[in-house]
Amino acid sequence: MERFLFPRWINRCLALLGLAAIGGALFTGAMGGLITDPETLNVGYKPEQPVPFSHALHAGQLKMDCRYCHNTVFDAAHAAVPPTATCINCHSPADETGVTSLAAVHQASSKLAPIHESWETGQSVAWVRIHNLPEFVYFDHSAHVHAGVSCVSCHGRIDQMDVVHQDKQLSMAWCIECHRNPAPHIRPSEFVTKLDWDWPEGVDPLVEAEKLIDEKNINPQVHCAVCHR
Repeated sequence: MERFLFPRWINRCLALLGLAAIGGALFTGAMGGLITDPETLNVGYKPEQPVPFSHALHAGQLKMDCRYCHNTVFDAAHAAVPPTATCINCHSPADETGVTSLAAVHQASSKLAPIHESWETGQSVAWVRIHNLPEFVYFDHSAHVHAGVSCVSCHGRIDQMDVVHQDKQLSMAWCIECHRNPAPHIRPSEFVTKLDWDWPEGVDPLVEAEKLIDEKNINPQVHCAVCHR
């Protein structure tokens, strides 16, 4: 029986297939790296909320302190999502006779309908979480703010956002970088919620921050058990 031989031009095809496989692997790796990078996945995430709440108005123009709504940030691991009752303090709906029990700022606005419905039914407003760490990550808000880490370090200038978005990576590498060099993020505890605060002119921020680190005995850890418990 005569042996079958592939034509010589097949050799060129094999070389092209090899190059295509290598190119495909490089392309897949590059795209996978870009697609899964925290800058791509997280930064800029800006979901639509059931109520168009403007932090630029409330925290910026009206100078409302972050703790008025997120009242557990100094006491608990989680920063509380404000209950409907907090909103009702200013945006109380009118009853059948047109009387409001509390302050009635824009009480007739259709944008506040989910708030008023929540108040009447007792069902929470379906706010969409923006800053969402994986379940296997432990993060304590109170520990950070008491150490002097401002809201702005992790959340950016919330007081300038009409629609809140994720401003920082919140990745493991990003957190470790801060733990290894916390001084640029440390300020006096009384100013952690004052997002536009800065060190007085003529003061060296890093020198003052190092003093606070020594006074408070701040010693951020970088081993795995700190966050992965």
